[in-house]
Amino acid sequence: MGNCASAAQLYEKQEIDENVVYVVDEEGPFSEQDGTRKIASLFSRRGMKGPNQDSAILCQGFGKENGIFCGVFDGHGRMGHMISRLVRDYLPFLVLSQRNNYFLSRDNSSFNDNDSDDSDSHKEHDTPCLNSEMFEEWKQACINALKAMDCELRIKPGLDCSFSGTTAVYIIKQGKDLIIANLGDSRAILARVSEQGYIEAKQLTTDFKPGIPEEAERIKKHHGRVFSLRDEPTVARVWLPDENYPGLAMSRSLGDFQLKHYGIISTPQVIYHRITDRDLFIVLASDGVWDVLRNDQVVSTVCNTKNKMEASRAIVEEAVQTWKTKFPASKIDDCTAACLFLNDYKQFNEKKHGIASANKKL
Repeated sequence: MGNCASAAQLYEKQEIDENVVYVVDEEGPFSEQDGTRKIASLFSRRGMKGPNQDSAILCQGFGKENGIFCGVFDGHGRMGHMISRLVRDYLPFLVLSQRNNYFLSRDNSSFNDNDSDDSDSHKEHDTPCLNSEMFEEWKQACINALKAMDCELRIKPGLDCSFSGTTAVYIIKQGKDLIIANLGDSRAILARVSEQGYIEAKQLTTDFKPGIPEEAERIKKHHGRVFSLRDEPTVARVWLPDENYPGLAMSRSLGDFQLKHYGIISTPQVIYHRITDRDLFIVLASDGVWDVLRNDQVVSTVCNTKNKMEASRAIVEEAVQTWKTKFPASKIDDCTAACLFLNDYKQFNEKKHGIASANKKL
């Protein structure tokens, strides 16, 4: 399965700051940091609520030579900043370890990395088009890795995760196959060219909030309470059975162990997407971005950025400015974005300029 040795042997961590990390395969084709950045743009900015609790990571050489792991994590609670960074650093290797467990039990490797054109190259696939069993293995690896991560958080000395935790939204790219996993209220979207020639935004993940009927039902079944505060009538939160605390604004997370008794779970949504020639890029972002920007606005911001390496910064800066104008009395939330490009730079620009007039319709 390509690279599956220890992190110390294969990876060189290069920190841009303490919240955004690039991990580079020392022997891969993009061993230099600039080479890695050509495939993705990551940026994080602290809000006005204390330390930056968001973090992001890009791992090149994940699973196979051209494999990629890209994730965004949004911490919350008193220890949220520490938890999100710990998950950022541990989770990629837990996922790969879990995947290798399946790999060692069978003769096949991961998804077929056949990039040649075929009759289905322009079709959308909502289910795995190559081998559903292998997708199920990746899916189970993602589920088991998050369970293992929760166990690590529970026993980590000096880290109180009783009412602190983090979201996790991440992408695993293996050739033209994408596995997208989501836990919490961060989000992943896909920008693609429609059959009519317009750029459109497709939301890939569900925002797991207590206001979703199925999520609220599970929480109430476990004797947790779900209700909104008077000054936030549209924001459903999770509370203990006999105490108006802590008011968690998501229904799934890592950590938050006192709420795991009352319906908060660490089971992720895991989906598959086969990359087509119409797919442009994927954006992962924390809710500091999605609380103020629509999916189409984020896509438009990226498309209108001259230098794609500044795409994530442009998203975050647009979100910050919108916070200031839309909620002038509120404290700006931490904002983090990761943009993973699915075409090379030249191809991306050709497609962008070919449908530039459609951007106004986003």
